[in-house]
Amino acid sequence: MSDSLYPEIEPYAHGLLEVTGGHRIYYEECGNPAGAPVLFLHGGPGSGCNSGHRRFFDPRYYRIILFDQRGCGRSLPFAELRENTTAALIADIERLRAVLKIERWLLFGGSWGSTLALAYAEAHPQAVSGLILRGIFLGSKPELDWYCYGLKSFAPEAWKRFSGFVPEKRRDDIFNFYYHAIHQPDARMALAAARAWNAYESELMMLGELQQEAKPGLADEVVLGRARVQTHYLFNRCFLSENQLVQGLARIRRLPACILHGRIDMVCPVATAYTLHNAWPEAQFKVVENAGHSASTPALAAALVAATERFKSILPGDHPR
Repeated sequence: MSDSLYPEIEPYAHGLLEVTGGHRIYYEECGNPAGAPVLFLHGGPGSGCNSGHRRFFDPRYYRIILFDQRGCGRSLPFAELRENTTAALIADIERLRAVLKIERWLLFGGSWGSTLALAYAEAHPQAVSGLILRGIFLGSKPELDWYCYGLKSFAPEAWKRFSGFVPEKRRDDIFNFYYHAIHQPDARMALAAARAWNAYESELMMLGELQQEAKPGLADEVVLGRARVQTHYLFNRCFLSENQLVQGLARIRRLPACILHGRIDMVCPVATAYTLHNAWPEAQFKVVENAGHSASTPALAAALVAATERFKSILPGDHPR
């Protein structure tokens, strides 16, 4: 992780929040209980929060809230797809805001987290004090096509392994093959597909970045669960209508916002960030050189921390510094 990040901290409160459809959402609070509220929205879909995500924020100034989305991380039931939609996640965020008695909060989201942040803000602009968005993903078909086909030109070795899992006669629709393979009843075959899907994403995340120490492999149930949730959302176009997030910008145009994107992000190409920037010129926009998709890239981590520092002078209220 980057030296720009704040030291590790532990939550001062955590719990499981009962929401609809039998889901229970894990959440935690860190930092200053009287500080400026900020909500961290994790990526994926299908991932979850970890201790490193707390470190983008000054714990003396911010009341830092993290939660694992439906079916993700420590939320229960794990990998549950029933009543697991973007609209349900937006409702969960509002439920959490009410339980924590927060009037307005800063949204901090990367990759799929940027998608969810935009969707929530456009649905509830009165509840948002600002947005910090990283690695923009708008949930469109061209973005998915880039992921499944466009990267062949930039990461041919990784793409060969990824496409090689798919029978040659099915390679005109790689995603559809993976979706049905991961969601099939044969657990052994579904896990094999999930591992191939996950390996491709992991390789793309590291493109152009310094090699890091190998991390322990994930348990089989975690690999399969994350892949099931992610492909569930992608198959359903993230439960968004065509161009919904760009068309809805009028609702949040005047909110303070910062858009950051790594120049060599291969998972979510920088062109998508330009699309958002062109439709939302009022938002601050910065392409971070020497940075890929991962928020732990030193240059990108430093830019994200700088953004949370800038918001100290933007957010309403008088909070300790």
